[in-house]
Amino acid sequence: MPKVNQRVSLLSCSSGKEEIAALAAKLCYSSAGIEQLEEKISANDQQAFLQAILSTGHLSVVEHISFTFGIEGVSRVLLAQLTRHRLASFSVQSQRYVSYQKGFHYIVPPRIEELGEDTVKEYESQMQQMHQWYTQWQQKLGTGEQGNEDARFVLPGACETRLVLTMNVRELLHFFNLRCCNRAQWEIHQLADRMLEICKEQAPTLFADAGPGCVRGACPEGSKTCGKITQVRNKYRRKETNGIL
Repeated sequence: MPKVNQRVSLLSCSSGKEEIAALAAKLCYSSAGIEQLEEKISANDQQAFLQAILSTGHLSVVEHISFTFGIEGVSRVLLAQLTRHRLASFSVQSQRYVSYQKGFHYIVPPRIEELGEDTVKEYESQMQQMHQWYTQWQQKLGTGEQGNEDARFVLPGACETRLVLTMNVRELLHFFNLRCCNRAQWEIHQLADRMLEICKEQAPTLFADAGPGCVRGACPEGSKTCGKITQVRNKYRRKETNGIL
């Protein structure tokens, strides 16, 4: 039952992403028809226009653009946080239909790894013990769907899950605002950083100011601030060509 590391890939995204947002925005303020607007948009750079629209908070226009990610090597602890973003779509590997009779992969928190090899071995031993409990319940309940659905109750939050996740750009901006913050739990923070890196590569104008709230103004955490606003701003304002991580 080996530990696994987080993996994130872009499965698909809307084509003509920034052009779609520009068309939607111009349609709100123009008497021209869609065909005329398409011609104007294709003939001119829309970067400055989109930046101005986004700065006003007119974000409904970016809801027409979506990104779909394949995510592996993440824990059920992360999944519980992720599903709080209710304007996203999820398809998650089932612990009811998938049996872990031969073992399960798991995530090791960095702070546990930092405590040293002996502590990691203790943690791994606990994972093995939980797998033993799981298989014992399978033997009593059966190894099919009905047995799995109750045996899984003893599986740990560290157990790996895999999912396909889709968000539109407006929800992604909200997600990055919350989960790229230094006060976010480390695993979902790591996921948000990687997703933001991918989004910046695909649509740099739409995600130019994306990241935690302190990138665009004062820290929204108030007295609970991490106190590292300069470092955070430097990290997320770095040129897209260099990445954000």
